[in-house]
This record gives sequence, C-alpha cells and structure tokens, in this order.
Amino acid sequence: MSAIVIFNITFMVLFTVAFSYQAYYVLIGLIRKPRAYETHELHRFAAITCGRNEAGVIAQLIKSLKDQDYPADMLDVFVVADNCTDNTAVIAEQAGAIVFKRNNKEQVGKSWALDYGLNRILTEYADRDYEGFFVFDSDNLVHPGFVAAMNAAYDNGEQILTSYRNTKNFGTSWISMACSLWFLREARYLSYSRASLGTSCLIGGTGFFVSAQIIRENGGWPFHTLTEDIEFSVSQVTRGYKIGYCHDAIIYDEQPETLKAAWTQRLRWSKGFYQVLFHYFKGLIASLRHGFKQGCEGESTPSTPGRRRFSCYDVFMTISPAMAITATSLCVNGIWLIAASNGMYADPLVYRVTFIGFFLGLLNTYLMFLGLGALTLVTERSRINATTGQMVRSAFVFPLFMLLQIPISVQALFAKVGWKPIAHTVNINLEQLAAAKK
Repeated sequence: MSAIVIFNITFMVLFTVAFSYQAYYVLIGLIRKPRAYETHELHRFAAITCGRNEAGVIAQLIKSLKDQDYPADMLDVFVVADNCTDNTAVIAEQAGAIVFKRNNKEQVGKSWALDYGLNRILTEYADRDYEGFFVFDSDNLVHPGFVAAMNAAYDNGEQILTSYRNTKNFGTSWISMACSLWFLREARYLSYSRASLGTSCLIGGTGFFVSAQIIRENGGWPFHTLTEDIEFSVSQVTRGYKIGYCHDAIIYDEQPETLKAAWTQRLRWSKGFYQVLFHYFKGLIASLRHGFKQGCEGESTPSTPGRRRFSCYDVFMTISPAMAITATSLCVNGIWLIAASNGMYADPLVYRVTFIGFFLGLLNTYLMFLGLGALTLVTERSRINATTGQMVRSAFVFPLFMLLQIPISVQALFAKVGWKPIAHTVNINLEQLAAAKK
C-alpha cells in the first residue's frame, strides 16, 4: 500500500477519534432543555467595557445596561476610555457611566485596559462591595433580562459565566452572516451542551461574568495574549473551576462586514490560540493525566474528577490548531499529486484515489458545516434578526467561511500579529433592532 494512502487513513482515523465527541454535543443541544435558575437574592454588580474611539456606539451599550430589568442601584457601569482621540469619554459620562481615562502607548489592547479598570474599581470603589463583574465590548447591545438571568445563575453558585452571543448586523454581508452563525452555533451546540453535561465552557471575549472572588484571586486581569478570553478560560479550567453558561442572558454583537476585517480578526485569534496552547500545554497535559483532587469552593454543581478531566481535554482540543493540521494534510496530498502528475509516481490507481480523497475531504468539510449551520438556523430562528432569505444564504456561505480558517491558521504560524482595533459603525438600539426583525 502506498505511503500516501497510509498517511491519509491514519490522519482520518486520528482526527475523527479526537473530535467525534462534538457530535454528541449536537445531540445534547437538541434534546436537553436549558437549566432553570431560581433567584433567591439580588446581588450588586459592576459592568465594564474598554473602548478605543467608540463614540459612535458607546451610548447605546450604556443605555441598554441602564434599561435592565434589574434595580438600578444594584448595577454600576464603568467605561475605560483607552487611548482615545475622540469624545468617547464625554459621551460615556453623559450616558451615565463612570469613566476612567487611560493613556498608555506601550501596553496596548483590551486586556491591559481591562486589568487597569478592574484594579481601579477594586481599589477606589471597594466600599460598594461588588460581588461580580460583567465584561462587554463597546459595540454590544444587552438584552433587558441579561443581568437578572446572570444574577440567578450566580445566586445558584456559578462563579464564571458566558452568555448567548447574538448579532445586530446579521444580514449586512455574507461575512457578517457567517460570523454571526459561528457564534450562534457556538452558543447552542457547544456552550449549551457543555453546561448541560456539567463540563466547562469557555468565555468568548464579551458578554461574560466573573465573580469578584476570582478577580481578586487572579490579582485583576493578568491575561495578555492576543486571545485573553481563551487564556483566562484555560487558566481557570486548569485550576479546577467550571465555566457555566446562561442561555437566557443575551447580547447583540457587531460582526465584521468585510473579508479584510474578518481575516484580520481571525488571524489575531488564531495566533492567540497558538500562544495559549504553548503557554498552558504542560498544565493541560498534567490535568489530563492526574485530574483534580477536588472541586473548587463555591461550585454550584460540583463536577466529578472525570468531568473536570474531560473539560481539560475539551479545552485542549478547542485551542489545538485543528485547521493548521488539516492544512498540513492538504499540503502533503497536494505536493504528492503534483509529483505524481509529473510522472514521479507510476501507480495510476493510487494517484486517482489520492486525487479523489483530496477533493472529497474538502467536500465533506463543506457539507459538515452546511449541516451544522442549517441546524443552528432552524433551532435558533426565533432569536435571529434576519429575513428568511438571509438565513438561507448564510447556511451556504458559512462552510466557505469556515474553510478560510485553513489558510488563516497557516499564516498565523509564521506571521507577526499584533492587536489592532476594529471600527464599529452599527449605531442602533434594541428598539430599532426589534423593529427591523419585524
């Protein structure tokens, strides 16, 4: 048997075995109902956002937080105006937020601004006894029931929570459709399923909650890779914490609308995943081998050592460069096909088998994401702010967008990538969003 055939069979088997558990996640997402939390007590929280030149959208975020179905005196809104050259700070203050102005040209990026803001709150507003912090991006809109839903989950012992990440510009372009579908699928068929099974989720950059206890344990926010949200998640999971998910806590995020913007964003994320994998590789492997002696204090649903060990495996597979591995396989097959077509290999049967396998691999990947995208659209259609036509188109472009992750992952291996701000321009409020859906 040809070496290239053996390579392809081995790759296919190992890849399938490693990621097959996610098919079970899809089944769980279909048959399980979300956990219902009962509220026993109202807690005091702070919401924080870090924005650089976000004058066009910051007021709508603050308004959506001020309009929560939650006592106004139990939620304060903080804005870190980070290296701004516009009037973000003025607009935020006028909208009712407490504003910190930060000017640091060396420690640039959201993670540094978040660390700065959290430490100032813990120091200067210690008398307010905040029990937890919500973190948002400045372009977000927050559903009126968000804080109440998160409060109920925290009241039942959850220390870290991620939320349902919806979008406010679904139908603007094929890129925004695909990006939106990515997060909708992640919410329903990853976070939702993980929470149902009692394993750990990962926070997703915005719309998440962290208890004040954990912020103090970490000394603020000392996570400064290009994907500080994933770094935080991996750090807490390896410590034994379980990150929960609140299905009724909904935010609306602005997605990139051009291929250039999406590529830049995903390139940074891919590079950040490599950074986190490199930094936490030993800790994840140790947790996989030895598990944890006990759960963390305050867990609402203490997970078994097996579940905690599986959480580490799940996290490891999430941050592993699956697309880069796939790209390597495609490159090996591509090089072999070029060599074979030039007469370097004489066996026409092996050539045909490899040629067919190469394109079948791409087709199968397309069909897999087409199915996942369509399933997500069917189950989440009541929450999606788009027309039927836009949703149908998004199902077909979603797999193409996912295939773009292959060259992005390869580029991230070699490119020097830094943090770059993405301009936000979709300035609408929740009422306009609801009217557009109707």
